[in-house]
Amino acid sequence: MDIGKLPPDTLTRLLARTRTDPTVLIGPAYGEDAAAVKFGGSVLLAAADPITFATDHIGYYAVCVNANDIAVMGALPRYFLATVLLPQDSSESDAESVFDQIEQSCRAIGVTLIGGHTEITPTVSRVVISGCMLGEVDESGLVRSSGAEVGDAIVLAGGIAIEGTVILAREASENLIVKGVSPDVIKSAVSYIDSPGICVLKYARIAVETGGVTAMHDPTEGGLASALREIANASDCGLCIDRSAVPVLPECAAICKALDIDPLGLIASGSLLITAHKNCARQILNALSDDGIPAAVIGEVTDRKTGIRFSDGPNLPSFERDEIARYFDMLKETDK
Repeated sequence: MDIGKLPPDTLTRLLARTRTDPTVLIGPAYGEDAAAVKFGGSVLLAAADPITFATDHIGYYAVCVNANDIAVMGALPRYFLATVLLPQDSSESDAESVFDQIEQSCRAIGVTLIGGHTEITPTVSRVVISGCMLGEVDESGLVRSSGAEVGDAIVLAGGIAIEGTVILAREASENLIVKGVSPDVIKSAVSYIDSPGICVLKYARIAVETGGVTAMHDPTEGGLASALREIANASDCGLCIDRSAVPVLPECAAICKALDIDPLGLIASGSLLITAHKNCARQILNALSDDGIPAAVIGEVTDRKTGIRFSDGPNLPSFERDEIARYFDMLKETDK
């Protein structure tokens, strides 16, 4: 298998073997961002994601990516656990930097670090963090990736692809300069890690509080295209996407063109997919805009029989692995 997520069919087949119980409202499923379990008088949300691409901002990435998975379920992230794997040549200052990032990022969004595990191991060549975020919500406020309905508007808050653009600008800067990308564009792309950043907690809260939301999803590995497919799969629906309405950030477009990467398949934390009743979409756009958050209606939920396609006819591209993984693998092959 290629590097990246397990193929959807394989994952679905493996998850079909798992058992459940009546307290589980949302269990393991392709397309769902977090698990939901009845817990006392509310619902406990749990999400787990590893961070393997990022380097010197890895603690920030770990907190935000896992918080995003809780936020898109309509919940508030509350508690974080982190398994931190450090390569064998790591120093105490390396460990301190990671912990400082985790703590600062948790404080910024009102989350408490409550535990985890640390280890120095020869099995990794760079820092890896596997995070687990816990959150809570009233059952009536739970949002599922499977909630999209035919006729809903598809809203994208934030541009794409912030996370992938930042990583490529940092990790492939020399190659980008050789390919003709200006240092100013690279510098601007790197700055996206700080502003707008990759945390979509505010985006999700604004959408939910405005009303009319039927589903939300966090585009991560596999980019916007994979996230759209995951929503369609979870909701058993089709999608019609207006490619001209998708807000591809200019730095992302320049970097992707130089490296022969499709921005629709590039890891895209920092944006939020929302499906909402059509008559509520404008209010959601206005509420996001009032807070300085760019957003656009990029399509419509359709019947499953219509498939997942662009409004001008072609099917939405399918990515077996993230474009960033394909790029770095291509570099390794070139170096051999």
